[in-house]
Amino acid sequence: MTQKSTFRTPRARVKYLGAAHSGAHHAWMMRLSTFALLPLTCAFVLIVLSLTGRDFQSARIFLGSPIVAIFMLLFVGVGVYHMTQGMQVIIEDYVHGERVKPLALMANILFGLLIGAALIYAVMRLSFT
Repeated sequence: MTQKSTFRTPRARVKYLGAAHSGAHHAWMMRLSTFALLPLTCAFVLIVLSLTGRDFQSARIFLGSPIVAIFMLLFVGVGVYHMTQGMQVIIEDYVHGERVKPLALMANILFGLLIGAALIYAVMRLSFT
């Protein structure tokens, strides 16, 4: 232990640091994605509310407009990233098996990629057809 670290409290030494010492970055990314999701969720709710009373064809045209598609893609991308990061924290904290934890982390990433790809495909299909 260096002289500098002996003057720090135990809490200060481990604050935002996980086993891989990447906790600070992870915590900041979670906060950043939360902050980004606030206006994107408001936009998503407004988009969904504006679809009430529309028939199928006018809803497709509205959802296919460029501005709406951009907001939907941003909402999906940031939402899936935030979901995957949140599940990673839960898996790291509560899954204790040495063999199960890496599999659960890989399944979490795969699930996020599959959900994100499916949602992005749906938005892109609405935009280009």
